Amino acid sequence: MIKKINDFLSGLTMTIVSGVFLLFDLIPHIANEFGNGVELKFMLFDPAWVTVIISGIPMLYLAVHRIIYNPGISKISSALLISIAMVAAILIGDLFAAGEVAFIMAIGALLEDATTDRAKKGLKKLISLTPVQGRRINDGSEEIIPAEDICIGDILRILPGETIPVDGTILSGETSVDQSVMTGESLPVDKSAGESVYSGTINMFGAIDITATKVGKDSSLQKLISMVEEAQSKQAPMQRIADRAASWLVPAALLIAILAYVFTYNIVTAVTVLVVFCPCALVLATPTAIMAAIGQATKQGVIIKSGEALEKMGKVNTIAFDKTGTLTYGRLEVSDIISFSAETNEKNLFYVAACAEIKSEHPLGKAIVASAKEKNISLKEPDSFRMDAGKGVCAEVSGRIIICGSEKYLEEHGVIPDIDMRNIFERLCSEGKAVVIVAEDGICIGVIALSDVLRPQAKEMVMRLADMHTDTVLLTGDSRKTADYFAQIAGITDVRAELLPEQKVHNLEEMRSCGRKVCMIGDGVNDAPALKIADVGVAMGSMGSDIAVEAADIALMTDDISKIPYLKRLSNATVATIKFSITLSMCINFAAIVLSLMQLLNPTTGALVHNAGSCFVVLIAAMLYDRKFE
Repeated sequence: MIKKINDFLSGLTMTIVSGVFLLFDLIPHIANEFGNGVELKFMLFDPAWVTVIISGIPMLYLAVHRIIYNPGISKISSALLISIAMVAAILIGDLFAAGEVAFIMAIGALLEDATTDRAKKGLKKLISLTPVQGRRINDGSEEIIPAEDICIGDILRILPGETIPVDGTILSGETSVDQSVMTGESLPVDKSAGESVYSGTINMFGAIDITATKVGKDSSLQKLISMVEEAQSKQAPMQRIADRAASWLVPAALLIAILAYVFTYNIVTAVTVLVVFCPCALVLATPTAIMAAIGQATKQGVIIKSGEALEKMGKVNTIAFDKTGTLTYGRLEVSDIISFSAETNEKNLFYVAACAEIKSEHPLGKAIVASAKEKNISLKEPDSFRMDAGKGVCAEVSGRIIICGSEKYLEEHGVIPDIDMRNIFERLCSEGKAVVIVAEDGICIGVIALSDVLRPQAKEMVMRLADMHTDTVLLTGDSRKTADYFAQIAGITDVRAELLPEQKVHNLEEMRSCGRKVCMIGDGVNDAPALKIADVGVAMGSMGSDIAVEAADIALMTDDISKIPYLKRLSNATVATIKFSITLSMCINFAAIVLSLMQLLNPTTGALVHNAGSCFVVLIAAMLYDRKFE
């Protein structure tokens, strides 16, 4: 009940009401202090009582709660000092001073809460990917069983379109598996007997039988979930600067106030010292600067979830990138059409291949057909069509037998490419491209290569980060050749490829253990643990999965990776602004303490000076909002 009342009073609506009543009380105080000795009476009831009750009760509650429940020195907080000053001001009858310090702290608490609220729905979405059942083969018959009942060694059948329930090894069958949930790869991976498959991945085409090798908490997807949970629990909330300083602020304020009373025998002077000693401007310095910076970032299409992320981003000296959907667009495009036949030009080669792939369900075939349609090429339905999962297609187009697929698939149909052709295949593969070899009536007539597309800003972004003395690393689940090719174009020299989610986390932990401050940038479900374990996680918000966005500290709404250098500059400016505001507030407080000891300030004028310091801090922070960061 007490907590509910406290939460109600500390809410935005009641804080606004508190401020209105404090303003009502301010007018006669200004007139009394500066009205040439003319004393004004506002009314029988002092409006500052409303401010004291609304903003003071939550402050007292916080101070008492920390004394009771916080361990050790953390029992002493800025809330305790402000509560003491507030009560002292009330005892000598200066309600305005009491209300002012309580109200300023209430504003500070609201601003900080607004910057540190974080959504935690991503973990639930990740858990929703967990397979719930599997098809177990027992004595030749199939039975559907809950995923938790699957044991190591069980034989499972996975049909096209089904999610693989556990980690396992393929016993029979050939297929293509969408592993994007685990590795982030843009292309399904062709699988055959003896190869491994992972829990949570999707069987795209052929039916396969697997033997379970890792089940329950040991499976890849469950490890992924566990890593997100563990990383999330390690992140501590941002701690108020004033609270970290409270261990010396409170004793110092009380000591100076007592000494002031001992030497002046004036209780008003002692209370004035307590009022001006309150760290309200100090408390406002961080959240106001962060709010302004977050507003600045939002205008640029960048969502920053916490002030802590801003501060850490300024200290980052290494940025790790995922490839697919981050450095690249994550979509396949036809990059090369190479004809090996004098009778077949590139246009005709592309036409027959697209006709043969019209009914294909494989992403490579679909990309070829989509490219043909984009070029307004009129395609003809094949007279016959057969697709061999994970290998290729065989179709009859205008009386000609067209085979499209891998080199192995063509060899199975008696088509043997010569050494020059194989050199071309090798070169295309070394460039990170997927190749579809085309044969007509038993003769290899050409090859079509498809590739992901590097974002045009990537190379310049890497160069700008290098100018800011920030290292770049590529962490990807893609093949080594693909990773090396794209890294070379982007200008990244540190490349770590063929990584599963836990291996990405291991690499980040290794970098951090060497003293690096690491930012991870990714977009997929598989990047979520890495985004959480890094010092700062940045998600590609527009294309990125909801889970990656929820796991990250920062999200790029427009997928514009050129915003990364901007983020560092903004963070550096924010930290510098906070440090300047803290220094300014401490100088104002010090000057006010000296003036109080000289009896040139009383609690009311001290509160006004104290309030002026808080206003300066807010104005300085507001300048961040419109600053240009070129």
